[in-house]
Amino acid sequence: MKQYSENSIQNIAILGHGGSGKSTLADAILFYGKAIDRIGKSDDGTLAMDFDSEEKKRKISVSTSVYALEINDKKLNIIDAPGLFDFAGGVTEALIAADNAIIAISGKSGLTVGAKQSFEKARALGKSVAIFIGKLNSTHAHFYRVLSALAGNYGAVICPVIVPYIENDEVKSYINLIENRAYACNGLEATEMRMPVSEELDNMRSMLLEAVASTDEELMEKYFSGQEFTSDEIIKGLATGVKSGDICPVYCGIQQTGDAIPMMVDNLLQIMPSAADSKYKNANGEDIEFNSDGSTAITIFKTIADPFVGKLSYFKVLSGKIKNDTKLINNRTGNEERISKIMWLKGAKQEDADLICAGDIGAVAKLGNVLTGDTLSIKGDIAIAKADFPAPILSVAVYPKAKGDEEKITAAFNRMMEEDPTILVKTNHETHEQILSALGEQHIDVIISRLKTKFAAEVELKQPKVAYRETIKKTVKVQGRHKKQSGGHGQFGDVWIKFEPCDSEELVFVEEVFGGAVPKNFFPAVEKGLRECTAKGVLAGFPLVGVKATLYDGSYHPVDSSEMSFKMAAAAAYKEGIPQTAPVLLEPIGTLKVLVPDEMLGDVIGDINKRRGRIIGMNPAENKVQEIIGEVPLAEMSDFSTAMRSITQGTATFTLEIARYEEVPQMIAQKIIDANK
Repeated sequence: MKQYSENSIQNIAILGHGGSGKSTLADAILFYGKAIDRIGKSDDGTLAMDFDSEEKKRKISVSTSVYALEINDKKLNIIDAPGLFDFAGGVTEALIAADNAIIAISGKSGLTVGAKQSFEKARALGKSVAIFIGKLNSTHAHFYRVLSALAGNYGAVICPVIVPYIENDEVKSYINLIENRAYACNGLEATEMRMPVSEELDNMRSMLLEAVASTDEELMEKYFSGQEFTSDEIIKGLATGVKSGDICPVYCGIQQTGDAIPMMVDNLLQIMPSAADSKYKNANGEDIEFNSDGSTAITIFKTIADPFVGKLSYFKVLSGKIKNDTKLINNRTGNEERISKIMWLKGAKQEDADLICAGDIGAVAKLGNVLTGDTLSIKGDIAIAKADFPAPILSVAVYPKAKGDEEKITAAFNRMMEEDPTILVKTNHETHEQILSALGEQHIDVIISRLKTKFAAEVELKQPKVAYRETIKKTVKVQGRHKKQSGGHGQFGDVWIKFEPCDSEELVFVEEVFGGAVPKNFFPAVEKGLRECTAKGVLAGFPLVGVKATLYDGSYHPVDSSEMSFKMAAAAAYKEGIPQTAPVLLEPIGTLKVLVPDEMLGDVIGDINKRRGRIIGMNPAENKVQEIIGEVPLAEMSDFSTAMRSITQGTATFTLEIARYEEVPQMIAQKIIDANK
């Protein structure tokens, strides 16, 4: 593969809702560019971009893939991102590297939530966006209905470029509105057909011409004077509007047959911004300018951690050029990394490269402590803004199926977290469980499957235990006495302790002994005995918090008293006194923030109320969205993410952070106590 300048490189992410035909569209583009010899099928597991074993098994995209293609004297890096919400981290990865995005939409399903979210995220990051309405050979597919929905949602930026000519509900041909010509497409063979254009098609062309005219004053004057634009003027106007974000071109076709794909690709290569127009910001939100003549800098946008192949880091060259044996410094760690073997990416395969220039994409093997989102440069003084990966929202407890696999499983999870920033694995020290958190049920299913196939470890999943606590509500004074005589020296310890409520996570121990009733050298033993006891409360064995224990009296024996004797006496006082303090169960309460469309507000509030939640506020957000702020017991939230996807069709997002502990209602508390006795 030859070298291309950043002006001749385009990095295009293909985004959209799951099932919209993104990966098949990528195959159709690759087929047109003669990179592959046929368009694959998802059901057969033959798509070039879905090469992972989990993707072949599930017939869906679960990770981001890249394919470098040379076409029309340009280089096109296609970045195919997953469409399911469970793998939304792949969209973030793709948009780190991409300069442009194509949103794939099914002509049958229409403008779905996934398509809207992809469109909005790409635009928010300053990427130029095009839309492809595909699957037009599906029953009930309708291009113009989808186009109308796009125009209704996004207004004048929607600009049709290639549209279908439909007769008796069948696509008969495709009209290139730039040239006002119709083409009958079958695969890659396009035959020009002159044909009368209907009134609807006249409207489509008017949309295109108005959009083009708005990009330049001279074109605007020409448009209003009734003069025709040349094809070159239309192309130039489209390129200007796409780069500024004022135009979002719309194309159509059939992915599986390749219909109209050549026309779309040829046009995209003419109007979409090149890698030279990449837009990045630093951590302070300030624009960073990169160019091919600058000092070498790369950003890591994806990591693959394989136990057999090792770590493979996908990167984009931000400035300068990179070659084998280049030494760069990681801005995050300050460590120097040696780039030993660089490669171009072609789906499941890599092609060795001697040099990769600014704007281009490649991969490097076996970097050390380098993670997705890191920026590496000559001096280590460059860093682009941290990517906004979605936070994990569903948690499960993980138990090894085989004894002795704990270390293997922990090591495997650490490798997976390097690969996927949306995975979080940590140990809950209160419940002594290893907790795996991810973006959804399918995401967790893929993680566990990879754990078995790649790392030879199997686990059992359970609902995480809730980290309940216990506390007291009354003050009591009790005696704790330990006496034992068994020949020789005996054991004797005697303490009087006052237990009272206080605001503290740990036991507060105070001594107020007068007159030497208990020698000072036994105070630590009394405290230690009490602290060991508070690890398990008297109701259900949960940790006891919010307790102040004051040692105020007692007695000792000059021969038989020992540290162990007073430790046992303190334990006796605990067992005698705490049941008299009106102990209660506490549960963790989380602060919940949900962003939800206005029309679904009532349903979401109803679900929160069912979970014993309290709504404490609502704030209007952008795009007819409301922010709900509430407090909810964590014990009721295990399936909240699943419920939100069902209720809001995936449009709601939320965060949940533990805020404090509150007393559990008596009826619920008794069930928990009975279950833990």
